[in-house]
Amino acid sequence: MTLALLLCLSAVAVNLPFGFYRAGVPRLSLRWFLAIHLPVPLVIIMRLASGGSWDLVPLMFVCAALGQFGGGWIRSGMSRQQASEKVRVEKE
Repeated sequence: MTLALLLCLSAVAVNLPFGFYRAGVPRLSLRWFLAIHLPVPLVIIMRLASGGSWDLVPLMFVCAALGQFGGGWIRSGMSRQQASEKVRVEKE
């Protein structure tokens, strides 16, 4: 169970920066496609290097998707915060 948790957290951590980047590029562009697919080999290498079972693969890819969405969520939250700060500064 500990190995599965560690691998899932690693999959999320690897995908957070890629999701952050993906949220700032045009949808369905080459950069968007690469931001989604470049971390896939990293997740596979992590699973192979750890010796985890094949049963973990679907769970790791769900966690990788959560990392992608989490990175995008962080970026959109930062964008909203910067926009609200800009409006506040303009009103002053």
